[in-house]
Amino acid sequence: MRTRATLLRALPLACTAALLLTAQAVAAGPAEGVRGDAAASRTGDRGARLYAPDANPGAYSQALDLVRHGKVRDAAGIVAMARTPHAVWFGDQSPAVVEKEAKRVAGEAARQQAVPVFALYNVPGRDCANYSGGGASTTAEYRAWIDAVARGIGNRDALVVLEPDSLALLPADCGQDDAEGTKTAARYTEVNYAVDTLEPLARTKVYLDTGHQGWHSVNSIVPRLLEGGVERATGFYTNASNYHTEDANTWYGTLISSCLAYVDKGGDSADCPNQYWPRTDAQAWLDAHVDTDPARMKHFVTDSSRNGRGTWTAPADKYTDPQEWCNPPDRGLGARPTTRTGDPLHDARLWIKIPGESDGLCLRGTEGPEDPERGTVDPAAGAWFPQQALELVRLAEPPLF
Repeated sequence: MRTRATLLRALPLACTAALLLTAQAVAAGPAEGVRGDAAASRTGDRGARLYAPDANPGAYSQALDLVRHGKVRDAAGIVAMARTPHAVWFGDQSPAVVEKEAKRVAGEAARQQAVPVFALYNVPGRDCANYSGGGASTTAEYRAWIDAVARGIGNRDALVVLEPDSLALLPADCGQDDAEGTKTAARYTEVNYAVDTLEPLARTKVYLDTGHQGWHSVNSIVPRLLEGGVERATGFYTNASNYHTEDANTWYGTLISSCLAYVDKGGDSADCPNQYWPRTDAQAWLDAHVDTDPARMKHFVTDSSRNGRGTWTAPADKYTDPQEWCNPPDRGLGARPTTRTGDPLHDARLWIKIPGESDGLCLRGTEGPEDPERGTVDPAAGAWFPQQALELVRLAEPPLF
């Protein structure tokens, strides 16, 4: 596999300079905010610079191909997208490897005075054995893996997006549990262990899974968050790897945080307003029932990596299973990552999903092998998807350039 440096050296010198200068200006400015440490980020006094890890090599291969075809602006967009701060995903590595990699990333970020975002994705029964199936084999194995991540992070800054789909997609939700709910109980044990291991680290903030606002109601997800140990975590995240707008995400987050505060004072989550209420009615309820200081409420982060155009609506009656979440066409990059949201409950907009990487083989209820909406065989989950990457760049909202 060619490295980023090798690929860039292969570009004509003038094009390389133009690409990097343009991409650097786009990627660095809006996402970094004001440099600051994790303690400042905790209080909201200053923004924190977010860490940009090495990109998927497929991004640079695509940029090189675009330059060769004279599409320099598109190439610059791909590079800018690749160089924007985004999460580092860990899953399936052995404890020894994940400890080494977490230590390397946390150390490199610290030298840059930046905060890395770790997406941990290794819980047993991950993704109900679907496109991103895998994970640790047992609870004990998972605990050892989490211990290794904690050793790797140490006392350095880190934001942890803990186990996407772990609470929104329990084993009981996909028919993988027994009558006693053994696997679902184990899932809660595993998530709690991760919270109790990672949140006490000196400069680490842990956020738990809520899926997204088109999936669980506030009344449904709040009990799961409580069972997962959210009271001992910094908070929760929403829209990971999905396409809902920032407005929808922040409102959903506000409702969840407010419901958690209401329950903390003895209320019942079933009474809380949810995302389907008229906003004026929901806001009136919040004003009447929630008076907790935002500093003492659970905070949230959102994924804005691919939500610039919002969600995709499949053509009516065309597919038996539209899979709206799976490589939907004509989506765009969303708002750039930042810890300066202007909202005391909203800690950050992040790029949790790595834009340009495929969601998986999308068949939409057909026999395939092609994605009928695209006319191509989609790459496997996590592989670079040039067609989608270019759509995200060209349809970014706000625009990259």
